[in-house]
Amino acid sequence: MKKTVEKIKKIFIGIIIVIFSCFALCMTILLLNYNDYGVTEFGDKSLVIIARDISSNNYKKGDLVIVEKVAFDNIKEGDEIFAYSVENGGKVNIEVGMVKDIYPQEKSIAYKNGSAFSQEYLIGKATDTYHDIGLYLSFIESKWGFLFIVLVPCFIIFIYEVYALVVEIRYGDLEE
Repeated sequence: MKKTVEKIKKIFIGIIIVIFSCFALCMTILLLNYNDYGVTEFGDKSLVIIARDISSNNYKKGDLVIVEKVAFDNIKEGDEIFAYSVENGGKVNIEVGMVKDIYPQEKSIAYKNGSAFSQEYLIGKATDTYHDIGLYLSFIESKWGFLFIVLVPCFIIFIYEVYALVVEIRYGDLEE
């Protein structure tokens, strides 16, 4: 009976460690794919987290929006386009707006509200929106979230394994 309980305990702990390891690996991949503006980017798709209230009625604070890059030549008036807005201090905001004017010679666009963006600051068009997922993802991708959700548990698992190894070396196999 005792061996069966020990076996079940080892299987359960193994499953938990595998699930946690997959989670930690996924979060690390998200963080390693940050672009220069602090947004996770996979190829031509960006994971945009709406961190503050914006002028669009389609998105609210806490949404995760999948934005696909669009070739400049395919942008038309009336398209809803996401763009990076860089302030003087280097802080990056994400803006969304309807295209009013397109300037092909300068490779830039202007929103209906008057904001203008060069092609290099354009993110693209939204393809999918996941409500409230951005709140969780923004916490996990933050410095403190990654520390407490991924690094601290990894450190605890490491310490436990070192402890188990020392006990095994010092006292040998307890089942003998």
